Amino acid sequence: MATPIILDCDPGHDDAVALLLALASPELELLGVTTTYGNQTLEKTTANAIRVLELAGRPDVPVAAGADRPLERELVVAAHVHGESGLDGPTLPPPSAEPISRDAVEWMAGAIADAAGTVTLVPTGPLTNVARYLDEHGTTGIERIVLMGGAIAEGNMTPAAEFNVWADPEAAQAVLHAEVDVTMIGLDVTHRAVTGADVQRRLRGAGSIGVFVAELVDFFAVYHRETYGWDGAPIHDAVAVAHLLRPGLVGTKPRNVEVELESELCRGRTVVDLWLRTGRPANAHVGVDLDTDAFFDLLVERLARLPAR
Repeated sequence: MATPIILDCDPGHDDAVALLLALASPELELLGVTTTYGNQTLEKTTANAIRVLELAGRPDVPVAAGADRPLERELVVAAHVHGESGLDGPTLPPPSAEPISRDAVEWMAGAIADAAGTVTLVPTGPLTNVARYLDEHGTTGIERIVLMGGAIAEGNMTPAAEFNVWADPEAAQAVLHAEVDVTMIGLDVTHRAVTGADVQRRLRGAGSIGVFVAELVDFFAVYHRETYGWDGAPIHDAVAVAHLLRPGLVGTKPRNVEVELESELCRGRTVVDLWLRTGRPANAHVGVDLDTDAFFDLLVERLARLPAR
């Protein structure tokens, strides 16, 4: 039986790839997509989610727009990485559909209540929608949360913090302390999922959707080449989806994770008790390793299954 999931995202280049990977994987049943601000404004990320679904021939998947700003902080978006549209690079037509009329949290409540089994949430943007859902509806019906965000020892928004957690640290702290199984796929893992010339070549040989992803990476790689000197880009969010598909692809350790809320210098840092210094109980499975070759093998193989656009 396929695992029912809800992808909560802010497309975003790597969110788009995560969405395509989920659509291409029969092990997963994508109940719907909820959107949030993050890589761009909510209006743009919602349009991008619909555009990617239409590209993949799946306009039947519902899209519900959610939070347009953090719980307490000022809105900041990552246009410096993802461009003016949030999905700059390849040309996609405007969406032909609109999101459903219900707010993301309201829609999630109905979808989880109606699901045949428990649902896995896969947040790949700021965690505002998920924190709101947990506050209003609790954890009943949720099997687990597998999120892309945070880090043990890296930052990409500041020296101390990863963007998704930095954008809404209060939401991240709430999710990490929810009474539900949480896995944190952070930068320590996703910075190992960096494309290169060989991956780009394989993507371009994986059909028209693979070509689209390669073109996304062409744009996404510009920032990472200028910032890190990499010959490629990290496909952060798809690693969270791959973790559901291939247990063991991401190595994890049960650890305590706290989010820094007070310091401006270290705002949003995920303080991971990697060496068990604090005595605090583990509240998350924290990603510590990735089989990079197996990840890209899976990604290319699955994208090749999607129908030509």
